[in-house]
Amino acid sequence: MRYILHEDARTDLVEAASFYREQAGVRLSQAFFDEFESAAKNLIQHPRLGGIWRNGRRRFLMSRFPYSLIYDVTDEEIRIYAVAHHSRRPAYWGKRRWNEP
Repeated sequence: MRYILHEDARTDLVEAASFYREQAGVRLSQAFFDEFESAAKNLIQHPRLGGIWRNGRRRFLMSRFPYSLIYDVTDEEIRIYAVAHHSRRPAYWGKRRWNEP
């Protein structure tokens, strides 16, 4: 199993890391990326770890930062739709869809 990021989730991730870099420096930005990778690896090992949340998708809370991974599980992969800040408007990611080939 592997994880893949929706293109908008990739943007969420980069914007959050950039915010931490601008506010507190490279170390905190890297810590955010590391926490994301750790959360994604946990989901690969335990895909149903996050509870069912909105729009039938699952939510896994990052432990150190106020962000959650919003995702679905397929037979082959974890599809991450959003790296969502806990204070951002609820379900802003709800209309994100996966473009099937």
